[in-house]
Amino acid sequence: MDIINLDGKKTGTADLPSVFTSEVRKDLLHRAVMYQQSKMQQGTHDVKNRGEVKLTKTKCYAQKGTGNARHGARSVNLFRGGGAAFGPTPRTHNISMPKKVRKLAVSTALSSKVVEKDLIIIESAKTKTHKTKDLVAKLAKLNVKSALFIVDSMEENFDRAVGNIPHMKVVPTEGANVYDILRAEKLIVTQQALTMLQARLTGEEVEVKKTPAKKTPAKKAPAKKETK
Repeated sequence: MDIINLDGKKTGTADLPSVFTSEVRKDLLHRAVMYQQSKMQQGTHDVKNRGEVKLTKTKCYAQKGTGNARHGARSVNLFRGGGAAFGPTPRTHNISMPKKVRKLAVSTALSSKVVEKDLIIIESAKTKTHKTKDLVAKLAKLNVKSALFIVDSMEENFDRAVGNIPHMKVVPTEGANVYDILRAEKLIVTQQALTMLQARLTGEEVEVKKTPAKKTPAKKAPAKKETK
């Protein structure tokens, strides 16, 4: 696959590791997204039940002789200001997902971008300045409007420049996840991050060999004929 720089120029080619060529399983992608979204829920919802409201727990009036219905404590949900019945209480919404399955889901998400031809490999994610304007101009050349950058190391200038662009996000290889990969239109990975992703997901350290791009020889201008 072609390797380019941020200016859009081809600098070489590289073979994709096995984590980018696995079978695309939609069931794993759905399961992983549900797993991540459940962890995003705070679970702090709460109401006061009849044991938590500040009302008397004694019998409000006599059992017989008043002509009213039979009642006891004022804290029940039937009265105004009483506790809520079967209301939400603080709890965790987390669902379980084995570590091996989570790794396989990330590999599936990476492979889906290859199948959809939405994967871009860049030489490095580094910029000379932190100005967003300069980076926007470079991304416009690549026709990128929404992307997730998976980088081998976080560079301050590049991180600050991307932070001001909507629908753009930069994460290290340790932070690559299914939700962010699927949400972005394009997946942009640095050359060194390919090896690091392979090592993280499979435990195998495979060196990605880069083949330099062939330089086309410049055409020589025809020699001028001397006139006598």
